[in-house]
Amino acid sequence: MRRRVVVTGMGCMTPVGKTLDTMWDSMMECRSGIDWISYFDASKFPTKFASQVKDFDLKNYIDNAERFKYAGRNIHFAIGAATEAMNDSGLQDMKNLDPSTFGVYLGAGEGAQDFNLFMGLIAQARVDDEVDLEAFARLGMEQLHAESELEQEPNMTAGHLASLFNAQGPNMNCLTACAASSQAIGEATEMIRRGDANVMISGGAHSMIHPFGLTGFNLLTALSTHNENPQEASRPFDKNRDGFVLGEGAGILILEELEHAQARGAKIYGELAGYGSTADAYRVTDIHPEGRGATACIRMALNDAGVNTDSIDYINAHGTSTKVNDQVETLACKQALGEYAQGTPVSSIKSMMGHLIAAAGSVEAITCLLAINRNVLPPTINYETPDPVCDLDYIANQPRETQVTTCLSNSFGFGGQNVSLIFREFAA
Repeated sequence: MRRRVVVTGMGCMTPVGKTLDTMWDSMMECRSGIDWISYFDASKFPTKFASQVKDFDLKNYIDNAERFKYAGRNIHFAIGAATEAMNDSGLQDMKNLDPSTFGVYLGAGEGAQDFNLFMGLIAQARVDDEVDLEAFARLGMEQLHAESELEQEPNMTAGHLASLFNAQGPNMNCLTACAASSQAIGEATEMIRRGDANVMISGGAHSMIHPFGLTGFNLLTALSTHNENPQEASRPFDKNRDGFVLGEGAGILILEELEHAQARGAKIYGELAGYGSTADAYRVTDIHPEGRGATACIRMALNDAGVNTDSIDYINAHGTSTKVNDQVETLACKQALGEYAQGTPVSSIKSMMGHLIAAAGSVEAITCLLAINRNVLPPTINYETPDPVCDLDYIANQPRETQVTTCLSNSFGFGGQNVSLIFREFAA
């Protein structure tokens, strides 16, 4: 029999809260974390707003914050969330935790690209409307800061967490677009199931709220341009949705082998029962119009968890607020759950905190576990006009109290990356 995996600690850094309780309370009060971009002048961009983590200071979480002065917000968020999760789990104070069985698997994004420096180098190396490549390279070597460049690599976040918490076991990072942190959680679970580790720090962190990130998504026409009222811009499944809202943050879960957790008397938020991962094998940015990969992914997670289609109490949707994604995800849920899809509550917390890109799935996984523990489902805010092609129960505009034992969390990313996770109430 494969080993069972439970969640014994959680931490988050999000635009609507930097602790589990503040994030949850904000969602229960239907508050939006979306506002005008303050990190740089976005006044000339088609989209001028995002969902930022405000008033964050790494010094509030660790003593040696100066060590990470060259690291970007993504790494700072991950350290803050991991510190909260470790403290929550009780493992932080354990002296007999075997470091060789303690690992890290993240779905963490790259650091901020230094747009201003790059454009400055081009300007300095320009001669008669052409760029002198030799001068560009020389100036780059003179002006680029080695440690700042190193900290932009996606693998750095996992390495830092391993160092901070003495996790000497497996250490990995995947960056499968918007499915990254969900995939990391699933793969970390598999490592524990097969005995490669007893405890894993897993989840993700990302920030693309910088000129390169905003430019790229604007060019893809993926972002909302609802500049009149940013708080109403993210409207998943609504007929008048016009794109997603760029967010940032981190979510960290402590995954632990069941007997290891029980032996130390750990509190258990729930069990990670099912994991599915597929590829659309279709296009770089478009998901398959018939939901081929997403449907297969949900079915794979159901089969892995050994639960029937009538056993899902709640679906935490990927729900980006783009025309195609919401329509295809609705279709995939109906194809995977069959007749039970219509009666299964669905919501997208991206309506309140925007899309945290690589970190989105981990925060949504935390939301599922909180829903199980508190028997309340978070809402989809800004849902006003039903769309005939999106015809499920989207928990519109108010949270819903109900018994919650089993949740499905979907993450569907660019490139056709699909991940579904199933969490359930722990039963011995």
